[in-house]
Amino acid sequence: MEQDVFDFWKFLAGIGIFLWGMHQLELAIKELGGKTFRNMLQNSTNTAWKGILIGTFITAILQSSSLVTLMVLAFLGAGVLNLRNAIGVILGANLGTTVTAWIVAALGFKLSVADFAMPFLGLGSLLYLFAGGRVTLKNIGVFSVGFGLLFLGLDFMKTSIEAVADQVDLSEFHHYGLWIYLLIGIIVTALIQSSSAMVVIILSAMSAGVIELLEGAVLIIGANIGTTITVGIGSLGGAADKKRLALAHFLFNCITGLLVFIFIRPLVTYTMLIFSIKDPLMELVLLNTILNMIGILIFYPFIGGFEKWLRKRFMADEPKGVSEFIKNVSTKVPNAALAALEKEIQLAFEKTLAFMANIWDGGNSDNNISIWRRILLQPKNLLQQYKELKVLEDELTQYHLALQEENLSPEEAQRLTSYMLALRTMVYASKDFKDVMHNIQDMKDEDDPIALEYFEKMKTYTFDFFNKLNAFIQQKEFDAVPPDWIGENSRQYKSWISELYNRIKTTQPEFPVSTLTNVIKQVISGLDNLGSSTIHWKLQKKEVIDVLP
Repeated sequence: MEQDVFDFWKFLAGIGIFLWGMHQLELAIKELGGKTFRNMLQNSTNTAWKGILIGTFITAILQSSSLVTLMVLAFLGAGVLNLRNAIGVILGANLGTTVTAWIVAALGFKLSVADFAMPFLGLGSLLYLFAGGRVTLKNIGVFSVGFGLLFLGLDFMKTSIEAVADQVDLSEFHHYGLWIYLLIGIIVTALIQSSSAMVVIILSAMSAGVIELLEGAVLIIGANIGTTITVGIGSLGGAADKKRLALAHFLFNCITGLLVFIFIRPLVTYTMLIFSIKDPLMELVLLNTILNMIGILIFYPFIGGFEKWLRKRFMADEPKGVSEFIKNVSTKVPNAALAALEKEIQLAFEKTLAFMANIWDGGNSDNNISIWRRILLQPKNLLQQYKELKVLEDELTQYHLALQEENLSPEEAQRLTSYMLALRTMVYASKDFKDVMHNIQDMKDEDDPIALEYFEKMKTYTFDFFNKLNAFIQQKEFDAVPPDWIGENSRQYKSWISELYNRIKTTQPEFPVSTLTNVIKQVISGLDNLGSSTIHWKLQKKEVIDVLP
């Protein structure tokens, strides 16, 4: 009787179809509920423990630890998550990804897998092709196809291994010890770039009787270590925080895996005894879950110290440039990108106020200056401050162009437009002041009483305006219309010019009148632009933007 031959291409096709199915599931769930999960990740991870729970839940639903990792990296860079809580989410994601193994073990080897996959493939394909412009239905179709492909790939792997199960003798590996299976798990998982696919291969081999439970458990440990190579490769050339998170992921899986490997024999014995599981496949996925739970229990008490240690790593890879938040945030996660961009607008606002305040005070604060202004004032070269603001504008503009290429919702597109209008008018405000900063300094150094009088008037008015703006942006809720004081600048300009012309009818100032009127004009224009930028930033409604001057 002719022996069956191992169909390598069928096995390889099974891996490919399984991974493609996982990819389709990821895309569909990202479109169907990605924003909900991003909001949950953003709003519910204020502690490391909550991060672990949310990371577990989101990964269990999305069935993609790589997608969750992408979101974590984005929110970490945006400043929405700190490194400690991001580590918590990654620990939870490791636990959540074990759900795939539970589904496969519970369904994939109890049913006719190919027959189970066909309805999902057929109905999903038809739904995708004939859904027309109904995006939700199309995504449900993609989800169904992805689910079907996942189980079809499983069937290909399962049948190709079963065909030669009786011909495979792994006893020759036993004299090397269990570490050889650990090494195989690491290498194969690193090559196929998916721990979920590796777990399915291990379950298929166990189902066919190629390996026993103990070898399968060690292969699982190797798969958990091998999957960290995927994140490590993704972090190459990345920013410091990305590398820190990749290192945290590697150390978590590696340390946990090696500790469990040392005690794997008693662990297998006691779990089977305690849980009385008769099915070795279910025992294996239970061990996979326990492995990650042990890691969480080991690492959780030390997350604070672990974070401090990680902060000292990769210092040379800290992002360059003036911006602080967008450097670590992928535009592939628009919600996080917009959060980072808003923090950059706050930074631009502070830089603008610092530049304008230093023009009046030259970097020297006094007792009449409010606390927030004393924090902002820096004794820097004014032209250098202006240059930094322009560089920040260039960096944010490039980021804005990249973000525009993503699939933004109408609300996200409106926020993006508002932020960039705010940035542009802030820079206009700075330029208005830059153009007359030497004239302002001349007025301050003049002995002419009229020039000194208007210097003090404009300075006082400017800082009062700053205080109003600062109070405005600190509000938690905003009305749909701009505040009345935004429009006071034009009235103040007319008042000053009228008063000045009346004064020079009787007293001719030594300081050039044309320069004085130009300074008044530029100062008022700068404050107008600064006020408009704040409205664009905080009142992101089209009807408000349309009525701004």
